Amino acid sequence: MWWQYLLVFVGALLFDIVPFPFPPAFTIMILLQISFHLNVWLVIIAGVVGSVLGRYILILYTPSITNKYIKRSKNEDVQFLGTKMKENKWKGQIIVLAYSLLPLPTTPLFLAAGMSKLNAKYIIPAFLIGKFTSDTLALHAGKYASENAHNIMQNALSWKSIVSALFFLFLIFCLFFIDWRSLIQKKKLVWKFKILK
Repeated sequence: MWWQYLLVFVGALLFDIVPFPFPPAFTIMILLQISFHLNVWLVIIAGVVGSVLGRYILILYTPSITNKYIKRSKNEDVQFLGTKMKENKWKGQIIVLAYSLLPLPTTPLFLAAGMSKLNAKYIIPAFLIGKFTSDTLALHAGKYASENAHNIMQNALSWKSIVSALFFLFLIFCLFFIDWRSLIQKKKLVWKFKILK
């Protein structure tokens, strides 16, 4: 049924539109694929399109949130980071692609892109390729996951999931509290903790 694939699209979009830690979109894709016995390739297409649209919307609305709650100096600092990424477009694309292929949350990447007012064309194409590749692998592993659901549930709070969550928080911490201008221009690590208005 077509509505089930629409549900995959909407689920992936909602998972990737939020600016805070949330499970990866492929988790809802796998859940719906297994629950409704959907065609894996159609789930991948619907889910990846939903994910990319969600991340695009996140880039668009992040500046309004950060302008309201984050100090101007911190916003300018992250915008400087975005300017550096624009200077070397291919290097930036490779970093985004590599990051998207890793089993790491991409929320910090898109928050940084949104805060720096980076044009989506600098980040979305590489993210699309990485997302399609990683979600394809995840969904094909979904069959294994469904057959071993009991073991997976027991390992939901494993050291790997805890380390992943801590790493996500560390990335967000670095994005907000490192003075990126000092790090890039002067090669000096400076922490700035007063970022709120």
